[in-house]
Amino acid sequence: MIATGRAPWLGTFQPRTQPESMVSPASEPIRWRNFIILFLLLPLFGEVFHYMKAVPPMWALSKAFPILSLPLCFFVLKGDRPVGTRQLLLTLLYMFLVPSFTAIYSFQQNFFLGLTSQVKLLPIIYFFSFTGLMRLMKPSATEISKSFLWLSFTNFAILLLLWAITPQSAYESHYDVGDSPIFSFDSRGNRIRMPLYFGIIGIFYCYRRFFANGKWYWLLGTFSGFGLVLWLVRARSEVLGLACLIGINAVRMSKPAVRVAMVALLPFAFAGLLSVPYVASVFSTDASTGFDVRRITIQKTIEFLGNSPVRWAIGVGSLSPLDPGGMIDYFNHFFFLADITWLGVVFEFGIIGAVLLFFIPARGVWESRMVKQNAEGAFLGALQDYLIYAILISPLYPLTLSPGEFAMILAVLVYEKQRIGVGDPRFNFAPQLPFVSRVTSAQKLSSGASV
Repeated sequence: MIATGRAPWLGTFQPRTQPESMVSPASEPIRWRNFIILFLLLPLFGEVFHYMKAVPPMWALSKAFPILSLPLCFFVLKGDRPVGTRQLLLTLLYMFLVPSFTAIYSFQQNFFLGLTSQVKLLPIIYFFSFTGLMRLMKPSATEISKSFLWLSFTNFAILLLLWAITPQSAYESHYDVGDSPIFSFDSRGNRIRMPLYFGIIGIFYCYRRFFANGKWYWLLGTFSGFGLVLWLVRARSEVLGLACLIGINAVRMSKPAVRVAMVALLPFAFAGLLSVPYVASVFSTDASTGFDVRRITIQKTIEFLGNSPVRWAIGVGSLSPLDPGGMIDYFNHFFFLADITWLGVVFEFGIIGAVLLFFIPARGVWESRMVKQNAEGAFLGALQDYLIYAILISPLYPLTLSPGEFAMILAVLVYEKQRIGVGDPRFNFAPQLPFVSRVTSAQKLSSGASV
């Protein structure tokens, strides 16, 4: 009997050390059943509907989906432990338990009520549930990438359709504090608050394909997507984040002879972007931009944390959303932790919690560091770009608002990196040292021993 340490009825998920063939994973055939399942479920794993109260059934399903998807975590046992498992489990335990305890002393709130404050972090579970889904379905690289990219196209198609058919009367200029209607009108003009998780990944994919083969239509796709974000969505964090990543990749992926010219042109491109009034307003201290509200929130946050090293280290928790008054009544101010991004994370979870949260997307960047800058690696590279983009905009848009995005991307990167292994044309695996090879061989012989 072979000692595997796994439940025998589950089978095993074993990454291959050599590819079955030298055919690129991107050319693998599509099984349409898998594609349709992924196409339907990816928006839920990507939290697309998580804040869209205008679509109540999907909003409710998105809120419940971390719990509904829990049975998929069982299939994570179908093979070796995924890379990053211990890190994400530690993060989940810390982010749920520690602030729930500290809120007992900070806000006189009982522990179980405090747990409801951390519901927003439940989508971190998607790392395990989406990994389980992939191990159950065994989707090909083509099925995963095409489902993401067709959702990107759908994302922008719906955005354009909404812009074309929505009358001016539907754009709300007055709405409740903390509410975010899909259609709004403010100092930036008409805005469509369309979640663009898949759309932005599509933009990064087009950009990488342009650098991989130089075809002009990939560059057209990149800037068409960027233009829609700039003129229809009008979200400063998204516009600045996209601009930064486009600039970084232009320098990083250009040929050495072109790189110097790119570096010289970037300041002018950035100045041109800041000529758009609502983009430049990110640096404004005018009251219309909400600067005064954020300044007062920062002052109250620092005063509440005080001089206690313990409070700064582990945070003070927060009041449950089930509390009738909430943080607004407690501080007698429009007090939203999301407004102050990283300081808000430190307030609730402490510096330790902020570091643990940061290392979720950072782990994804690390795991994708060997992705090649070629056509085969363009999709996985686009996922890496999204993680870097999320880190860059985190001073404007906190990571706590959509942790499921990063958890799912990390799951895809880990799954695809281990699925084929050495010889995968999407990765630049470093050659193994002789010592490592001997150790690996010895481990294989040991694992095959009978007991």
